[in-house]
Amino acid sequence: MRVKKILQAATFLLFIAVSLPVSASETEPVSSPAKTENPRAQQLIQRLEEIKGMDKSELTRTEKKELRKEVKGIRKEMKAIKGGVYLSVGAIVIIVLLLLLLL
Repeated sequence: MRVKKILQAATFLLFIAVSLPVSASETEPVSSPAKTENPRAQQLIQRLEEIKGMDKSELTRTEKKELRKEVKGIRKEMKAIKGGVYLSVGAIVIIVLLLLLLL
């Protein structure tokens, strides 16, 4: 009984010490238009390239703010298109604890 508890504690500490990001798919750079098949994603990437190539020194403060909001929105939409499953450290700890309790 005592050995089992020690092994469980060691396993728990091992899982806490070694935490790796979990993703359902490999990460791709956003600026690779040839790898995406979705036409909406192609449009978003093209718009990001246009914004990146702009001369922002002539823009007013409000225009720069609007561009930043647009870029943030595009990145959110690209993330939604890309998909994937991400687990936080807290979720991993809870899963490990449940597994230890149930097994």
